[in-house]
Amino acid sequence: MNYKEFVGQVQHRLEYAQFGQAVRATRAVLTTLGERLPEGEATDLASPLPMEIDRYLREATHGQRFDYHEFLDRVAEREGVDRSDANYHAQQVLAIVAEDVPPGNIEKARNGLPDDFDPLFELIEALEE
Repeated sequence: MNYKEFVGQVQHRLEYAQFGQAVRATRAVLTTLGERLPEGEATDLASPLPMEIDRYLREATHGQRFDYHEFLDRVAEREGVDRSDANYHAQQVLAIVAEDVPPGNIEKARNGLPDDFDPLFELIEALEE
């Protein structure tokens, strides 16, 4: 999937009228996820993604310690949405990432996060069933 296809998928799933809104959501989710993940997991997750997208994960300040509520607060602030929208957007963006990234890389990223991040992976699990 290339950059326009990826962001187009985000735009479609989040029902955004403008491409820029989807870019903002993608950047908010992946930058925040990159901040929480150890560098190796962030790099593994980023490697199959288009370079315009993978940089959000790669260029973050990795290995920060915060819980899922703080994750949602950071996504919400960066994107300019409320926490419930941030949760939905994070799940949708990560599900699109999972379409491009090998399952082992998703699992490795998940294992690099505490259990309170399980809601982030609910949509991926539902799609696998």
